[in-house]
Amino acid sequence: MTQPVAIFWFRRDLRLDDNAALYHALRSGLPVLPLFIFDTDILDDLPERRDARVEFIHQTIADLKNRLEISGSTLLVRHGKPEAVWADLLQAYNIGAVFTNRDYEPYTQQRDAAVEVLLSGKNIPFRTFKDHVIFEKNEVLKDDGSPYTVFTPYSRKWRAKLETRQMAGADDQGNTLFFLASYPCDRYAAHFFKTAPVSMPGLSDLGFEPAGIPFPPATVARGLIRTYDKTRDIPGIAGTSRLGVHFRFGTISIREKARHAQALNETFLNELIWRDFYSQILAHFPQVVTGPFKPQYDRVPWRDAPDDYLRWCAGQTGYPIVDAGMRELNATGYMHNRVRMIVASFLTKHLLLDWRLGEAYFAQKLLDYDLASNNGGWQWAAGCGTDAAPYFRIFNPTEQTRKFDPEYRYIRRWVPEFDTPKYSKPMVEHTFARERCLDVYKRALAT
Repeated sequence: MTQPVAIFWFRRDLRLDDNAALYHALRSGLPVLPLFIFDTDILDDLPERRDARVEFIHQTIADLKNRLEISGSTLLVRHGKPEAVWADLLQAYNIGAVFTNRDYEPYTQQRDAAVEVLLSGKNIPFRTFKDHVIFEKNEVLKDDGSPYTVFTPYSRKWRAKLETRQMAGADDQGNTLFFLASYPCDRYAAHFFKTAPVSMPGLSDLGFEPAGIPFPPATVARGLIRTYDKTRDIPGIAGTSRLGVHFRFGTISIREKARHAQALNETFLNELIWRDFYSQILAHFPQVVTGPFKPQYDRVPWRDAPDDYLRWCAGQTGYPIVDAGMRELNATGYMHNRVRMIVASFLTKHLLLDWRLGEAYFAQKLLDYDLASNNGGWQWAAGCGTDAAPYFRIFNPTEQTRKFDPEYRYIRRWVPEFDTPKYSKPMVEHTFARERCLDVYKRALAT
């Protein structure tokens, strides 16, 4: 090919509307050829061949490809190691520039750095943009320039900065722009590279099978957002947005949802601020991937009890709210957020099992798995993270049930044998577990 093209690289931004890097690619003056890479460095580490997230991505990519081909373009879909894929693309296309949205996880940072080096050897610019968060790691800092590690003051500065940006916003090229406004990619749809359709690998070609898990819709009623603060903690009703998987893979715009949250519900907006908070924690403190944010918590002598761990995974603990949550997760790839806190507290404090075991299990099962938020949530539950629940805060599953599922609607859905002789006895008594946890943590942290 002699005609130069701009490659737009899809990653955690699987949409054709309000996409920052795609918008800038389409305005670059070069015809835009979109690309998605099924990264074997990621896929080969997945333990299950029936991974619903891979299926979700595959379906989404196929839909994007169809939409592009209707307009006379296409989407290149490759399967392999990113550096090898890019080496092949450099042979096949006259690439004038590469556009992509930034990712913030340690692996993706290393991957992008390697690709940028490869492209720079050919004098090809690698242009990256902010799209997955509202504010990146260095945009919301303390007055002394250091990162926040407590959520409440971070959220105050976040909100103040948002108000300032909205009064005088600009995009990455200096154009005046309402800060949370959409990037109008549709205005430049004619700038996609015109070419015949190309084939893409099937799910089985990637080494995966359908998981049989339904995916939640990418839309949510405004009425639900308006009442979110009143319904979000009740697992027995449809009181949450279920948008996590769409935020994770960028099938919806964070800017659009932030606009709606500003207008409709402050509590929902707060949840979006938590996403940014944990993202900047991961960026500033990458050591949290493998260890506690508070290093003294490495002294906690976690129990080695694989049978207890397996009972927790299977939802056979004898605590109905815990078992309901784990069974919901195993069946659907989703768990209600209030219940996530309860089951995490149970694993780390009732069973005294390492929080990293729970984090890894959630990473395997959750449709909406996000490294920063999953890590942050588990460290919060274990008491070892930023802005964490103190170690002496131990959820009582029975009290949590009385408060949030008093009619057992959620429990009866997922634990049908509840309140019958077939249901398991509690694997550990609450008062004993609480006193043991307090003693173990206190001794560990006193040394």
